Amino acid sequence: MSETMSTNEGNKLPLNGRRAIPPNYSNDEENEVPEMEAFGLIPRGFNPRDYLRVVDIYMFKEPQEINKQEHHTDKYYNPKLIVRRGQAFQIQIDFNRPYKPETDQFWLEFLMGRYPQQNKGTYIPILVGNVIKPGQWGAKIIHRENNSIRLSIMSSATCIIGKFRFYVAVLTPYGILRTRRNSATDTYILFNPWCQLDAVYLDDEKEREEYVLNDVGIIFHGNVEDVKSRSWSYGQFEENILDACLFLMDKAELELSGRGNPIKICRVASAVINSRDENGVIAGSWNNSYDYGVAPSAWTGSVDILLEYYSSKQPVRYGQCWVFAGVFNTFLRCLGIPARLITNYSSAHDNNANLRLDFFLDDEGKVDTRLTKDSVWNYHCWNEAWMTRPDLPVGFGGWQVVDGTPQETSDGMYRCGPASVQAIKHGHVCFQFDAPFVYAEVNSDIFYTRVEKNGTQVVEKIDTARIGQLIVTKEVGGDGMVDITEEYKFREGSDEERLALETAVMYGVKKQSIQDTTYQPQTDVDMDFQAQKAVLGNDFKVTITFRNKSRNSYTATTYLSGNIVFYTGVTKSEFKKHSFSAKLEPSSSISFDIVIKSSEYMSDLLEQASFHFFVTARINETGKILAVQKAIMLEIPTLRIKTKGELVAGKEASVIVEFTNPLKQTLENVTLRLEGPGVLRTIKKQFGRIPMNSTLTWEVKFFPMRPGLRKLIASLNSDALRHVYGELNVQIQKP
Repeated sequence: MSETMSTNEGNKLPLNGRRAIPPNYSNDEENEVPEMEAFGLIPRGFNPRDYLRVVDIYMFKEPQEINKQEHHTDKYYNPKLIVRRGQAFQIQIDFNRPYKPETDQFWLEFLMGRYPQQNKGTYIPILVGNVIKPGQWGAKIIHRENNSIRLSIMSSATCIIGKFRFYVAVLTPYGILRTRRNSATDTYILFNPWCQLDAVYLDDEKEREEYVLNDVGIIFHGNVEDVKSRSWSYGQFEENILDACLFLMDKAELELSGRGNPIKICRVASAVINSRDENGVIAGSWNNSYDYGVAPSAWTGSVDILLEYYSSKQPVRYGQCWVFAGVFNTFLRCLGIPARLITNYSSAHDNNANLRLDFFLDDEGKVDTRLTKDSVWNYHCWNEAWMTRPDLPVGFGGWQVVDGTPQETSDGMYRCGPASVQAIKHGHVCFQFDAPFVYAEVNSDIFYTRVEKNGTQVVEKIDTARIGQLIVTKEVGGDGMVDITEEYKFREGSDEERLALETAVMYGVKKQSIQDTTYQPQTDVDMDFQAQKAVLGNDFKVTITFRNKSRNSYTATTYLSGNIVFYTGVTKSEFKKHSFSAKLEPSSSISFDIVIKSSEYMSDLLEQASFHFFVTARINETGKILAVQKAIMLEIPTLRIKTKGELVAGKEASVIVEFTNPLKQTLENVTLRLEGPGVLRTIKKQFGRIPMNSTLTWEVKFFPMRPGLRKLIASLNSDALRHVYGELNVQIQKP
């Protein structure tokens, strides 16, 4: 058999002076494989029926059969064979007569794409031998009975992943006889975190169950003082999701031969998850208007988004960081790459990666929104994928940051990663890909700089502790939160932290030293700002406390500015201005309360119900400025979910979702969504309006699909109120 499979004369390849074969990046396209490949002239009396002939092939592809059980692929809602690479699987071949090893010769062929080639890993011929070696292609007969043989087939631990076509070829004196094209024998081969030879091998079974097999997760949002969580349905095993994920690689034009490499797959996927280049999966929108699309907060999981994209081939509207990260997590887990979703609280979006965010103040100490370009996101979500990094020095494998949210371009496209978490922690930001950007997201300092009338810049305060002060993910095997800040950075102020910073600067991360600017802070007065727990639609109070540690009396002219902000820290509008003069007695503390009324903020409120307070105080006697800023999230009411009667797989059940409108206004254009992987497909319902204080009840009848512990997730979305969620763990009995 030739190196490149011959195509019929009618399918002549287009001529191209640069390459013999056109690029091969569609897993869907096929070539025609001849059923009889003659070696020359065929004598007249030749009858293929005289030779060994394949009558039937069994792939053992049912969820309860050996292959899907041993390969941990029994959860995929897909009728075809799905196996993981580097691990043996079994098939049975029925011939027209008993197989005679002395005279009969046959082999197996796996093919992918339009132009299969052996040296590209897209044409794989497998001879049947007596032994199979771990992690290398091979096959051996493990059972013979009458006209049937059972084979154990081993795939390579580095083979490309995707959907292969399968043929059995029999050698006759006059040519090769092949089985007919039969899509029922198509075989998906995925990454294998259970195989020590695979680049994504993960050695802890509990972690594999969480990071590969768990189809629901928790997204942490809110802010550092007020961490909130919500469930997200990854749904990586749902119908057509595997094909949709393979389509993403076709869309990103990743050569088939590169699809065995998790580094390449992560890099192209981080670009194709967002729509900024080449019409990727999700269009981002951060401006609070979501015409002709779904508000980011309304999605309850990835399945609807991926299926809509797979059928329409057009970006799905709209997403923000947790939506990009949720869909990216589905993609990675679906292909078998261990993955988890990360939240970084107080995440720096630094426009020039110089490790400093500049907040400019005017003469009086108020923030100058015209000059201030950098922003602090209340939180930002990205993903970590687990893999070895043979392209980096030893020690930088393990968790890698990948980020599908379009923030900055990398090599000309909106993408980020994979960047080694270990390299970020130690400041080795010279190693690909995009480590300096991630390093800045978790390590920048905030500079408060006053711009005088003549243009001189005076640094009034430097906050080194705020950015990246909490980095979290969901715990393994539960819904709790794990603090993983220490995996990204050494303890603030430690020698190791200093050293990591110096290393990062040496490798080109820009950092201005304090000496470049005049900086003499007021050290003998502290100012603190606290807010009481605030419920959406209610008044609440904030408290400013001064502590004068000196023996002098001071007066402080104090400004409070309350802003309604996007969760990205960008201001939409200032809703509260308040100024007062504070008399600070020697060696004493004094507090001032300020009431924030709901009537002041409700009309302009954005969906994440997020405020940002800036407080600046000028000590009149010294001219020095104190500054503090804080983000505050309002408590948003939740949906209540309950089920009626007992839940049995395949039997009708009903679930009830309830919501009471707590606002002093009617909610318009209300949409509810409900989904649960393995329980029910997403259901949407529109409600016109919910008057204030009234309760909405929605009952849904459904047939639970699979037994086991499952989760129902619901969201409510309306013009005035978003980010309303509810969830319920349900145990579905076997019938």
